Parts: sequence; C-alpha cells; structure tokens
Amino acid sequence: MNARACHDRVTMKAAVLLGCTALVLTVTGPAAQAAAPARDLGRQTLAAGDGWGSDTGGTTGGSDADADHVYTVTTWAEFKAALKAGGDAPKIIKVKGMIDAVSEGCEAFVAGGYDLQQYLKDYDPAVYGNDKIAMGPQEDARVASAANQDGVIKAAVPSNTTIVGVGKNSGILGGSLQIKGVSNVIMRNLTIEAPLDCFPKWDPTDDNNTGAWNSEYDAVVVYGTDHVWLDHNTFTDGRYPDSERPSYFGKVFQQHDGLTDIVRGSNYVTVSWNAFRDHDKNMLIGNGDGLATTDAGKLKVTMHHNQFEGILQRSPRVRFGQVDVYNNNYVVGEAQASDYYIFGVGISSQLYASDNAISLPAGAKVGKALKKWNESPLTARNNYVNGKLTDLIAVHNAEIPAETLQSGAGWTPTLRTKVDSPRAVPYIVSRGAGAGKVC
Repeated sequence: MNARACHDRVTMKAAVLLGCTALVLTVTGPAAQAAAPARDLGRQTLAAGDGWGSDTGGTTGGSDADADHVYTVTTWAEFKAALKAGGDAPKIIKVKGMIDAVSEGCEAFVAGGYDLQQYLKDYDPAVYGNDKIAMGPQEDARVASAANQDGVIKAAVPSNTTIVGVGKNSGILGGSLQIKGVSNVIMRNLTIEAPLDCFPKWDPTDDNNTGAWNSEYDAVVVYGTDHVWLDHNTFTDGRYPDSERPSYFGKVFQQHDGLTDIVRGSNYVTVSWNAFRDHDKNMLIGNGDGLATTDAGKLKVTMHHNQFEGILQRSPRVRFGQVDVYNNNYVVGEAQASDYYIFGVGISSQLYASDNAISLPAGAKVGKALKKWNESPLTARNNYVNGKLTDLIAVHNAEIPAETLQSGAGWTPTLRTKVDSPRAVPYIVSRGAGAGKVC
C-alpha cells in the first residue's frame, strides 16, 4: 500500500483548508475498491519517486506487520517494550497521547552527590580557571548522573518499524529516538519535544578558552542506517525553550542538542512535511570532517515541504552527502536575525537547494542564509526571499566576500514529487506541515 502527498493545484486549496494532506493509496481487488477501509497510517509506505528514501527498494517500515506485531502504547515503558518485541520482524507502534520519557523529573537521575550549586562553585573560572577540562568529585558525579539519564531516555528503534502518532496530539516528550545501525524505518504524525539534558558539561577550555556548556541527546538520531522516512512530525523545544535557559559564567546553560541528525554513513532518507520550531542546532547531515571513509558516497537525503520557524542554524548543515532541499519554508525571527544561517556548506558536500521560500525580518542579511565551512560547490536556484527571486550565492559572495562560494553541486535531483512554486510555498507548507495534518 503506497501513500504520497497529493498537492495538485486543483485539490490543494481544499486539502489545506481541511488541515491535512490528501493521500493517494493503491488498493487492490474489486471488493477493496468498492469499500476501501479507513486509512491506516501504519500501513502506508513512502511513494515511488519521493526523494532519496524511495531509491533502491524504497522505505516500507513495518507496513507488513502481522496482527501480533501491532502495538498501541501510552507510556514510555510500553513504548520501549514494543520496540524490543519481535526483534526485526515488521512492527507498527501507535503512540497514543503525549508520552513523557522523564516523567519523574531530573532528580530521579541524580547520583554520586551531584549538586548544581556545588558544581558551579567548583568550576567557577575565577577559581578553577580555563586552562584544563573539568575534573574532580562533582564532575564525576555529573557523569554518573548523566549515565542514569542516558539509560532511561534513549530508545533504540529496530529495522522494519513504523511509529505513528494517533490523532492530532500524540508524541514523545524528552525521549531520544536512536535509529542506529538498522534499515527501513518510518516515523509519522508525532509531536516530539527535544530531550532536555539534565546535566550539561562545563568545558572551561571550549570557545577559545572562555568556556561553554555542552549538552547531549538529539531528539532523533539516524546513525549508520538506510531507508528512513520522517514525515508530518513536529519537532520543538516545547516546554523548555532556549530563551528561558539561565546563564552561568556568562554562557547559556545549554540543555539541548540537535533535533534530527543524520550521520555516520546513513543513506536514502526522505524528510517531508515536518515542522521544526524554536530551536538552536537543528540538523546535521554528516557530523565530522574526518569521516570520509564512512560517509563518502552516502548521506543521500531529500528534504521537502518542511516548515522551519525560529531555527537558529543547521537547516541543514551538510558534509559529504548529495542532499536535495526543495519547497521548504524558512521563517527567521527577530531573535535569530543577527546570528542565523540556514544552509551550512561543509566538506565534500553536494547540496542542491532550489524552489525554497525564506522570510527574513527587517535588517537581517540575506547573505547569511548560506554559511561556508569548506570549499564545496553547491547549487542554489529559484529561491525566493521575502517574496522576491534571489540568487543566494551571489548575494552571499557580495555580502561576505571572505567566504566566497562556488556554484554547481555537480548533480541534478530526479527523485522529486511535484515541485510547487516557491511563491506558493509559505501558504502551502505553513498549513500542511507538522503533526496532526496528515490523513
């Protein structure tokens, strides 16, 4: 059974007004055609031609699961048990309601006498300095406490799995989904609140020996995995926005890492119709310059019809991969205007960004939409900024001549569904992306 977003101009307005994306399903048999059953998200698969995730066999997740491997879960313990049940046999997990992975609070993970106030006293730069990493009893206690949290909030997703939210308000709070070393995974219709690192590490030597707080835990990690479809999910900091984090030693007490990172030789991934909101470090595709042996020739990712709003950076930042980014809507807020970037151009990346819409507040420099990390040509064509066709590379090079970028990614995407006009993208995507908006 195949499903694909259907946004023809004839039906688009009606679909948007209904608040969901119409899906075209393949149904066999005269009886089925006469009385098709209600659509089941768990049985839907990525359509042919819909991005890199549809290549070389496609992405079907757990759509072939038998009745014994279909689970409805309402708690974090039930969710983790369902993931483990049946090994790699096809499975469908239906998440009902908002599941809290940290329902007992950070205090439940404390070990070894860890105390934040004592930690701050011990590693105050005025006392400890900035010439060596944090060491001592409180750092040991922090590591032990962090290990306790790690063991609870990480959930390993096996091969041949589909995870879907039930209805419009289902998902996961504070968990870290590890799609690691597996194949064929689908996640749809989930609201995912980024995990909050209860025990960030102070590194006195970071940031040119001025120190920085570093956190762990991405909301979703795709690591060494092939064939993944992330569709119609909402990713956010939720109850714990960075704007409300305190500062210690003059640095933000950072408790978030990435929302969705795709790394370590992962391949054939489609990221479609998701909403990414109010976060700093959004998405890495490739997480190390020295990983050519693992990543070269892989990290093939398509991103289309996603909404990015209030995101500071990495949407995405790319290393090595052939990454197709089209028909996404980027809304940069006042809070991000002075220090944002959207597309990070990293080592050996082959980024093809076209037909996207970018909204910038007054005073924000268009050239900052691109960030150069390494000498890697990219293609950026037919993108619109504040409703006007804009050559992102030319503007970047004019505004930031010290980081001159070259045009020409060296390939042309073919695995695309219908490409919408970038002038229509803000309307289409803002109303169609995210959890609760898929039929």
